[in-house]
Amino acid sequence: MEQISNIQENEIVKYERNYKDKLFRKIYGTEDQRSARWRLELYNALSGKNHTDPDELEITTLDNVLYLNMKNDVSFLVDSQMSLWEHQSTLNPNMPLRGLFYFSLLYQNYLMSKDEALFTTQLKKIPSPKYYVFYIGNEETADISKLRLSDAFLNNDKTGDFEWTATVININKKHNEMLHKKCKSLYDYCIFIDRIKTNIKNNMNKEVAIDEAIDWAVKENLLEGLIKEQRAEVRMDLLTDFDQEQYDRILRREGEQKKAVEAALFIINKYKATPESAAKDMNAPLELVLEALKQNNKTN
Repeated sequence: MEQISNIQENEIVKYERNYKDKLFRKIYGTEDQRSARWRLELYNALSGKNHTDPDELEITTLDNVLYLNMKNDVSFLVDSQMSLWEHQSTLNPNMPLRGLFYFSLLYQNYLMSKDEALFTTQLKKIPSPKYYVFYIGNEETADISKLRLSDAFLNNDKTGDFEWTATVININKKHNEMLHKKCKSLYDYCIFIDRIKTNIKNNMNKEVAIDEAIDWAVKENLLEGLIKEQRAEVRMDLLTDFDQEQYDRILRREGEQKKAVEAALFIINKYKATPESAAKDMNAPLELVLEALKQNNKTN
C-alpha cells in the first residue's frame, strides 16, 4: 500500500504564532478524498507516473516535532520512494539541512513502523528520498534549481562522499507552465496567490487585496470550491502568511543593517573615518552608526 506520512509540528517564532492550516497544506496534506486526489495528481505531474487510485494513499503523522519557524509539510511513500514537499515564499539556502533533519525523523518513523532495528548484520533497505521545495515568492529564480548540503560545508568538499539535495521548483505564474498544465490544483493555487500579489502591487490594502482575490476565486470555482467552503479559515491563513513574510523581510533588513553598521565602526576605528563618510561608504543608516559609537564610548 502506498503510504502517506505527514509531519505535523509546532512552529515557534518570536511572537508565538501557529501555522497549522496553511493553504498549501489544506490542498495537499489533509485526509479527505479530494486532497488525496490532488496529492496524487501533483505526484504524477512531478514524476511522470500515472497512478490512478488515491484510496491507496494512507496518511500517518509525526506529532510533537519542534522546529524554529518551520512549516507543516507533506511527505509520503510511493514506488519505494519517500517524498517530502515543502512550500516556501522566501528563498532559503538552508533547505538541504532542513530536509536532512526532516528525513532523519521520517526514516526513524519508517523503521519503527516496521519494527526494524539497526543493530543487526543485515542491511536494512529504506525508500530513496526525494525532496521538493515549491517556491512562490517574489524574488526571481530559475524554474528548477538544486540546493546542495555540501555548499554549506566549512571546508570545501567536492568529493560527493556525503550529499543531500533539495530541488526547488518555482511555481509562480509563467514558470513551469507544463507542470501547471498537468496539475490543475497547483495551477489554481498559483493563480490565486498571484492575484493577491498583483493586488498588493497595485497598492491595495493587504486585507482588501486578499478579500478581492477570494471573491474572484469563489466566482471562478478555483480548487473545486475549497476556498468558498473554508473562506474564513483561508482568509485568516493568508493574512497570517503575508504578516510572516513582512516579518521575515524586516528581520533580513535588520540583519543587513547590523552588518553595515559594524563595517562602518571598523572603518571609523581603523582608518579614523568620519561617521558620515563611513556610513555612506558602508550603506549604513547614519543614526544607527552614531548610536553604536555612543554605546561603544559608554562601554570604554
